[in-house]
Amino acid sequence: VQLQASGGGLVQPGGSLRLSCAASGFTLDRSAIAWFRQAPGKKREAVLCISSGGRGTHYADSVQGRFTGSRDYAKNMVYLHMNSLKPEDTAVYFCAADPVSVRVCGSRWYLGTDFDSWGQGTQVTVSS
Repeated sequence: VQLQASGGGLVQPGGSLRLSCAASGFTLDRSAIAWFRQAPGKKREAVLCISSGGRGTHYADSVQGRFTGSRDYAKNMVYLHMNSLKPEDTAVYFCAADPVSVRVCGSRWYLGTDFDSWGQGTQVTVSS
């Protein structure tokens, strides 16, 4: 089971970026997928969690209204759409899952402890 985040880069404040999370070894459509981020010198921070089966998405307050998540079932991909980016969004972004046990985002998804598969992250830098 492997996850790989990609699509990061340098973007100006107010800009947009789409990150992708690809899976190997399992199908994403039956798993809850969460995005987290970590900035240098800071703790890991939850971004959002997408439940499987259309059972909703949970957002961290810091990204509510600016970030959304989506799935492409045909491509076995999950996306993080980031709009109105701010310098404080600068971080390495990770996707995470537990394909065996977690299909719906739990009430404490933001802790990250529900997920046992973590992909390599992708760097997002928001700067003018």
